[in-house]
Amino acid sequence: MKLDILAFGIHPDDVELSCSGTLLKHIAMGKTVGIVDLSCGELGTRGSGELRLIEAANAAKIMGITVRDNLGMADVFFMNDKAHQLEIIKKIREYQPEIVLCNAVSDRHPDHGRAAELVSEACFYSGLRKVETNVNGVSQTAWRPKAVYHYIQDRQLKPDFVVDITAFIDKKMEAIQAYKSQFYNPDSNEPESPISVKNFMDVVKGKMSVFGRDAGYDFAEGFTVERSMGVNNLFDLK
Repeated sequence: MKLDILAFGIHPDDVELSCSGTLLKHIAMGKTVGIVDLSCGELGTRGSGELRLIEAANAAKIMGITVRDNLGMADVFFMNDKAHQLEIIKKIREYQPEIVLCNAVSDRHPDHGRAAELVSEACFYSGLRKVETNVNGVSQTAWRPKAVYHYIQDRQLKPDFVVDITAFIDKKMEAIQAYKSQFYNPDSNEPESPISVKNFMDVVKGKMSVFGRDAGYDFAEGFTVERSMGVNNLFDLK
């Protein structure tokens, strides 16, 4: 199954919080989109890995995602090494995405920056034909995405570009709320976390409003790039 866009997140809910509006917009354009979660987020303050898998499936259904996989890497203790890179390379070669979205290059949670580096390097190595992988005994063909873009998460990084998601803000918030274990619930007995505070959803929408303001959008999601970006002409810029 070939995908147009493949989004990676180290934790289930990373993608929903940071770039699900962009995914929803491209799905509405007829693009095929998939998500690969690297871990189950089993060491998170609230909920459990098993529950997060259920929530991730519910969120994928809300968004209309074509495929969602989980690589079962160890939350917190995963490494950027050969074994982990090969697991990601297998998914890149399986789905052959044109564009990969992945975690922020630097963030409050150390997992995010490490995952960003891991996925970015795997995208490059996936294009090397002498890096051999096989699935169920079948050799895979080398494949390198045309672009890797990093979504912005907790820290206020300056985006290299933003995507207008105004028309999809409500559906994005619905997808985020699929992770009921993670966010504010006055009846919950679980310990509080930075994302379970009462005003967290206001913070999420506020950040999207700030990203959109400079470009003239009500709501936008921000991304950083690893290389210079080009446009056909000056009038393509918003």
